[in-house]
Amino acid sequence: MSTRHEHDLLGDMEIPADAWYGIQTQRAVDNFAITGVPISHFPQLVQALAMVKMAAAKANTDLGSLDPLKSQAIIAACEEIRDGHLHDQFVVDLIQGGAGTSTNMNANEVIANLALEKLGHPKGQYQYLHPNDDVNRSQSTNDAYPSAACLAIQLASDPLIETIKSLIDALRAKGQEFSDVVKMGRTQMQDAVPMTLGQEFEAFAVTLSEDIDRLGDACKLLCEINLGGTAIGTGINTHPRYAALAVSYLAEISGKPMVPATNLVEATSDMGAFVLFSGVLRRFAIKLSKIANDLRLLSSGPRTGFGEIKLPPMQPGSSIMPGKVNPVIPEAVNQTAYQVIASDLAVTLAAEAGQLQLNAMEPLIIYNLLNSMKMLGSACSMFETRCIKGIEADRERCAELVDRSIGCITALVPHIGYGNASRIAQIALHSGRTVRELVLSEKLLSEAELEHLLSPQSMLAPQSFVLEKRS
Repeated sequence: MSTRHEHDLLGDMEIPADAWYGIQTQRAVDNFAITGVPISHFPQLVQALAMVKMAAAKANTDLGSLDPLKSQAIIAACEEIRDGHLHDQFVVDLIQGGAGTSTNMNANEVIANLALEKLGHPKGQYQYLHPNDDVNRSQSTNDAYPSAACLAIQLASDPLIETIKSLIDALRAKGQEFSDVVKMGRTQMQDAVPMTLGQEFEAFAVTLSEDIDRLGDACKLLCEINLGGTAIGTGINTHPRYAALAVSYLAEISGKPMVPATNLVEATSDMGAFVLFSGVLRRFAIKLSKIANDLRLLSSGPRTGFGEIKLPPMQPGSSIMPGKVNPVIPEAVNQTAYQVIASDLAVTLAAEAGQLQLNAMEPLIIYNLLNSMKMLGSACSMFETRCIKGIEADRERCAELVDRSIGCITALVPHIGYGNASRIAQIALHSGRTVRELVLSEKLLSEAELEHLLSPQSMLAPQSFVLEKRS
C-alpha cells in the first residue's frame, strides 16, 4: 500500500497515501478500538465540526490572525465537508481518551489536507497550511469540541423532532378512527370504567407531544457555548474580540442562535446542559416504552388475552409454535428505550466525573447523546410505519368485555349508592350474572334509567344529574 511520511512529537509514522487524515488521527485509530463507531456514524457531528472550523477561520481572518489565502482554502474545505464530502475520513472512535482531542485533530487534519489540495499542494505538506497552526488557530479541543457537540445535538434534534411529530400524528389519527369503539379502561391491571379506544390513543399522542417542547427548551441551553475560551476558558492565544466574532459567525453559518457563554471558565467544565438534554431523552424513552407495553397488553392473545386490538403481523413468531405472531415492533421499541435510559446513567456519571477546569469524559457524553437520538429516531419511525398505522380494533371483543365487566357499576354509584353498588358487584363477580341483570332484578333502577346510565354517552364523560328519591 502506498504511504506518505508524517511526523509529530512522538515520532514518525507512515500514513496511507490516499488518506485525508494525518498522523494524530492514525494514532487515535490505533489506540481507541472501543465501540467500532467512528465519528462519521453521526453526520451532524462532522458537519458541526466543519462549521466550527469555518467560523474560526472567518473570525481569525477578520482579526488579521490568518492569511486570507489560507482562510479561503480552509473555508472552502469546511463547506465541502459540511455538505457531506469526505465524511468517511472521520474515522476516530467516538470513545477516546484526551477529552476529544482525537476528534478535534481528525477534523483539523482532514480540513488541512483538503485545503492543501485547493492550494495546489500534496497531502501532508503542512509547511504550507498546518492542522494546528492554521485550522486550529485560536482554538483548543476544550472549546472547539464541546461547541461542535452542542451544535451537533441541535442539528440531530431537528429530524428527531419531525419523526416524533409524525408518530404523534399517526397516534392521533388512530384516536379519531377508534373514537366510537367503547372498551374497558383498567387500573392496576383490573377492570376500571369504560372509555373509548380513541381516548386511549389520543392520550398516547398527548403524552408524547409534551416532550416536543421539552426538547426545544433543552436545545436552547445548548446554544450557549464556550467557543473562544480555548484551554480552560481564559481565552489564551486569542484576540480580545475573537470569541464574540467566532460565535456570531457560527450562528450565521449554522442557522442556530448560538451565543457566547457568560462565563467561559465555568462553561468549559460544566456539563449541565448535556445532563438536562439527556434527561429529556430518558423521559421521552420512558413514555414511548410505556405505550409499547400497553400495545403489547391490548393485543395479547389473540384468543386468551385482552385481544382488543390487532397489531400488523410483521414476521412469524416462533421456530416451534406454528401460527404464532409476536409483537416484535413494540418489543424493539422497549429495548431501544432501555438503552436510552441506560445511556442517561452513563451521561450522568461522566458529567459528575469532571475535575477542576475540564471534563475529560465528554466523549462518552457526546457518544451517548447522539446515539440515543439516532436510536430514538429510528425506533419512532419503525413504530409508526410498522405498527401504529396498521393497528386494527377488534370491536366485537371490546364490546364483549365491556358487557361482561362489573366496572360499569361505577356509573350507577350516584344513583343506587356505594353500598348497593358494592354488593351488586360482588354478586356479579361470583355468580357470573351481569350488572344490568342484577340491578333490574332488584328493581334498583328502571330499564330506561339503566339504559341511559350505562350508555356510552353517560359513561365516557362528566354528566350532570339530579338525585331522585326512590320509594
